[in-house]
Amino acid sequence: MTSMTAATDFTDPLLGSNFKGYPRTAAPRRRSEIGTAGWNVLAGDLPLPLAVLKREALEHNLAWMQSRVREWGIDLAPHGKTTMSPQLFQRQLDAGAWGLTFATVTQLAVGVAAGARRTLIANQVVSDEDLAGIQMLLSEHADLRIVFLVDSLAQLALIEDWSKRHPSSVPFEVMIEIGVDGARTGCRTHEEAVALATRLRASEAVRLVGIECYEGQGATGQSEPDAAYAKALMDRVEAVARHCDENKLFETDEVLVSAGGSAIFDLVAGRLKPALGAPVRGLLRSGCYVTHDHGFYKRMVSAVDERLGCNCGESLMPAMEVWATVQSRPEPGLAILAVGKRDISFDLSLPVPIARAARGELQPQGVPAGWKITALNDQHAYLRWEANEEAEAPKVGDRVGLGISHPCTTFDKWHWMPVVEQDYRVSDAVAMHF
Repeated sequence: MTSMTAATDFTDPLLGSNFKGYPRTAAPRRRSEIGTAGWNVLAGDLPLPLAVLKREALEHNLAWMQSRVREWGIDLAPHGKTTMSPQLFQRQLDAGAWGLTFATVTQLAVGVAAGARRTLIANQVVSDEDLAGIQMLLSEHADLRIVFLVDSLAQLALIEDWSKRHPSSVPFEVMIEIGVDGARTGCRTHEEAVALATRLRASEAVRLVGIECYEGQGATGQSEPDAAYAKALMDRVEAVARHCDENKLFETDEVLVSAGGSAIFDLVAGRLKPALGAPVRGLLRSGCYVTHDHGFYKRMVSAVDERLGCNCGESLMPAMEVWATVQSRPEPGLAILAVGKRDISFDLSLPVPIARAARGELQPQGVPAGWKITALNDQHAYLRWEANEEAEAPKVGDRVGLGISHPCTTFDKWHWMPVVEQDYRVSDAVAMHF
C-alpha cells in the first residue's frame, strides 16, 4: 500500500456492511461519497440501531464555542478523545481551534495523522514506549508541538532515565498539573508543585512551559458551590504560575495555562490568562461541546447558560441521537428496543426517549412525558411508560430516537456515523479511530 493510499484510507475510509449501521444491501462507498447515496434514516435505508449526528446542531456548537473563547480572549484546544474522528478534528481546527488535546500517545498519533500540529496530552506520560513514540512523532513532523503533564518527581525520574539512554532526543515540553484531594492526577499542594517546578527547571530532559488543571470532577451543576470550587482551584493554578514566573522557572516565550472540561468551563475561562512577566496563552480543553447531549451535559450547561445570560436555544445543542426499532411488546407497559450497551452510552445516566416515528413515517413526533428507558442489556433497552399512556404506546416496528448522556462513550461504540439534515436525510459521514 502506498503512503498516498494509506492517507486516503485514513481520511476517507471505505465503508461497507462490515460496519454496523451500514446497509447490508448497499455496495461499499468511501466516506466522502455517503452523502450522495440518497439515504434517509427514517425511510429505512440504513439498519438500526444507528447513531447519527445532526449537521445544523453540530455546526452551531462549533461556532458557538469558538465565539465564546474569542470573547474571553483565550484559545480552544478541544479534547480529541471525545470523538476520535479526523473529520470532526478538521472541523474544529477549521472553526479556529488553536490545537487539539488527547489523553494518550496513541490518540495523539491519530490527531497528528489528521493534521493537528499543536497538541496537548492532558495526562502524565511515564512509559518508555510512549516517550519514544513522542520523539518519533516529533522527528517525523518538524512543525509538530507536543506538550504533556507532569505531577511528580517520580515521573520526572522516569523521563530523565529514558532521556539519558537516548541522548539524541530533544527535551520534552511539559506542564505541571495542579490536582485536587480525592480526585485524579496532579500536585496536591503548592509546596509540592513549586518543588517539582524547581527540579524541572534544572533538568535537561524537559522544558517547563505551563500550568494545567482539570476542574470537571468537582462540578455539581449548582452555581454557588461550583464557582467557589473553581475559584479555589484556579487560585492555586495562578499562585504556582506566578511563582514559576517570578523565579524564572519557565523555559518558553509564551506560558500555557490550561483548564476546562465541558461542564463548568465558563468558571475557569476567565482565569486562564494571569498577569505574568511573559505572554500567556489560555487554553480551554472542552471536548463534549461538539455534540453536547440530552442528559448530563444538558443539565450542567443549563447552569452555564444562566451564568452567561444565554436564552434558550442560543448555546449548545444536542447533535447526537441513537435510533432504534421496537422489536417486542412482551407485556403491558414494556417495549424492548433493539439497542443496548454495545451501541449507546450508559456510564453517567440511561438514554432518554426524545422522538418516535411509526414504520413508514418520515417525520418524527414527540414522545409522551412518561416514557423512560429503565435498563439496558448488551443489545436490548427496556422502554416503559405510565398506565395512562397506554393509548400512545409504541408498536412493534416503530422507531424510537434516544438522547444520550456523555458523548465520549457513544462515539467509541461506532466506526462511523452518518451526518443528517433536519429531515434525517444523510448528507455526510464521519469515521472514528478508537
